[in-house]
Parts: sequence; structure tokens; C-alpha cells
Amino acid sequence: VQLQASGGGLVQAGGSLRLSCVASGRTFSSYVMAWFRQAPGKEREFVTGIRWSDGSTYYADFAKGRFTISRDNAKNTVYLRMNSLKPEDTAVYYCAADRTPFVLSTDSTYDYWGQGTQVTVSS
Repeated sequence: VQLQASGGGLVQAGGSLRLSCVASGRTFSSYVMAWFRQAPGKEREFVTGIRWSDGSTYYADFAKGRFTISRDNAKNTVYLRMNSLKPEDTAVYYCAADRTPFVLSTDSTYDYWGQGTQVTVSS
């Protein structure tokens, strides 16, 4: 399994970004895809996840109402739309995948990781 994340960048507070994660290497119908982030000096934290089979989603509290995860089956791509960005959202964002029936928020659960994409939100 290979995951390729992209779409990060520099944005002003209140702005938006859309991250993409292209998955390849196998069929992902039985997988969960997730986004995590890691800010400097902090532990990696769960942002959101989606179950590929039925599109069900789960969000960390800080992401609810601002972030949206979605998938495009034809493109084997998962997106993270981030609106109303805040300086505290600054982090490296990683996509991850695991063959599990449930969206789990523990990073050690996930077997496959993308390389990360930097998101910087200026005040």
C-alpha cells in the first residue's frame, strides 16, 4: 500500500485548504482511511477518518464543523477539506490506512502512512 499526500501550504487564518491522499497498491473497500496531524513539539493526533466501504466518518472534536473528509472511489483518493483555519491547525498532516471495520483514533492502529504535507496557518 502506498499513500501520497498533497495539498498543504501557507494560508491565512480563516482560510481554507484541501488535502488529498492518493492510495494505491490494493483494493481499499475494506479499509479505513484517516488523517492525523503533528505540530512541532507535540504528539501526533487524530483528525478524522472514513470507512471506505460505506463512507461513514468520525471526527476529532476540534475538527467537527470545520473539517470534512470525503473519498472518491474512482480515483482511490481521500480528501480533507479544512475551513476556518486557525494558527493552531499548523502541523504536518498525514494520511493513514488500515484494514479495519472501524475508524480508530489511535495512530498505532494504522499500518500504512503517507509522507505528510505541511499546513501553516498565519495569524
